[in-house]
Amino acid sequence: MADNGFTWNSVLVDGNWIRYRVGGPVDAPVMIHQHGFAISGTYLLPTAEMLTDSFRVYIPDLPGFGMSPKPEVPLSIEELGTALNHFMSAVGVEQAILVGNSLGCAIITELISTAPEKVSKAILVSLAGGPHNQPLGKAIAQMARDGLVEPPALLPVAVPDYLRFGMIRAMRLFIAMARFPAYDRITAMPMPVMIVIGSEDPVRPPWKNISRAMADIPPQVRIVLLQGAAHSINFAHPRELSHLIRQFVADEEIRMDADNPDGLPVLELRRPE
Repeated sequence: MADNGFTWNSVLVDGNWIRYRVGGPVDAPVMIHQHGFAISGTYLLPTAEMLTDSFRVYIPDLPGFGMSPKPEVPLSIEELGTALNHFMSAVGVEQAILVGNSLGCAIITELISTAPEKVSKAILVSLAGGPHNQPLGKAIAQMARDGLVEPPALLPVAVPDYLRFGMIRAMRLFIAMARFPAYDRITAMPMPVMIVIGSEDPVRPPWKNISRAMADIPPQVRIVLLQGAAHSINFAHPRELSHLIRQFVADEEIRMDADNPDGLPVLELRRPE
């Protein structure tokens, strides 16, 4: 079955079936796009399909998400990282560029913590988790505010996925996401990493926290601000994000796409001297 140029497949991983999309040239470098909280990989398609000319792109729905069946016991963030690791092995991918959004960033960092050799570069978009998302009531309010600034076209994609995922499972996962030590994971990642932040994302850390982090993060980690973007950058701003990804993968300077003068402004944040 084809979907936006992608083909659907299934693979058995640790006793759970994972449904996934794959597209792009078979002999191209591998790129995996990892979905976020309680949602499928469908909202990642706008950015992912823009990259299939240069990459072999995989979009897995991890166990319990989207089109993949629910395991009897919901997987923790750590177990989702393991599922992604073993998914790569199951489909024959030894190493890949990983692109995550929201909770997908946490899942990627969990994979990196146990199998860093499987990730050549990581792009973490709208990273969620940490003290700025606590307590739970604060995190829920942040997500509610984000819903007001996302494009209406996201609703028919997200709502069915959230309903399919289930309210009780969603609340448990939400609590785990809010407690996730995102900052500690980022500072420990050994490979090149690009963190993309939307200036209008209610889930992002406060500016003072970002400023402090700039002095602490290792030199292989780059932070890029997409001015005017909210949380679902992969869905809402695919042209800008795909351009950033291409520049980062090619080790180029991060700058606005000259062929997209009406796109959102881009600013790479610099470390203090």
